[in-house]
Amino acid sequence: MENLFFYEEIMLLALRDKEGTIASGAMYSFALSGAIMAELLLQNRIKIDETRRNNIIELVDQTPLGDPLLDECLQKITAARRRASMATWVSRFSGIKKLKHRVALHLCRRGILRAGEDQIMFIFTRKIYPELNPLPERAIKERIENAIFSDSNDIDPRTVVLISLANSAHLLHANFDKKALRQQKKRIKQIIDGEKSGKAAADAIAALNAAIVVATMVPIIAATTMSS
Repeated sequence: MENLFFYEEIMLLALRDKEGTIASGAMYSFALSGAIMAELLLQNRIKIDETRRNNIIELVDQTPLGDPLLDECLQKITAARRRASMATWVSRFSGIKKLKHRVALHLCRRGILRAGEDQIMFIFTRKIYPELNPLPERAIKERIENAIFSDSNDIDPRTVVLISLANSAHLLHANFDKKALRQQKKRIKQIIDGEKSGKAAADAIAALNAAIVVATMVPIIAATTMSS
């Protein structure tokens, strides 16, 4: 099994294994778009212009990554007439048509999920994606668990970013014991802040966490705008 991208890992954490539906309270839509931005940052396709206030995104390398969704998003940034902020791109990517289903079907093609349908109150039909191969998600959870519930001071950058994304989307609480997480609240913050990942990864994590913060704030900003 090939390594998964951030957006695939987030989807696996968001879906209920047997039911194939999104876990209650999961803010997965903006977490998926934040995961796309984080992947493009970590793959050195884009960077944040630190001289500008609003986290303006700069294109670094337009070479495709070989992943349809990531390459589509990279192409959108490449073809844009004007540079845009992190918040703008997170919002745009979250609005990609049928984003959830595209990600889920991609995982179906990998043999991890199975596409199906069920009925709600015998009236409405919805698409569901039960887990077919539990090993990839199990490995994801083991990485997170080993980072949060250990004393390690050298956590790899991808795991740090994954924890940040999962935390912002309320997916840690959907997958781990809430009481145990509360007891590790300080360590989780240290991990997200990059204190447990070694000096070499500090800059990368700072940039990637900017994407995650924006992914968390965009829906709040949108809700505030709509209510005013």
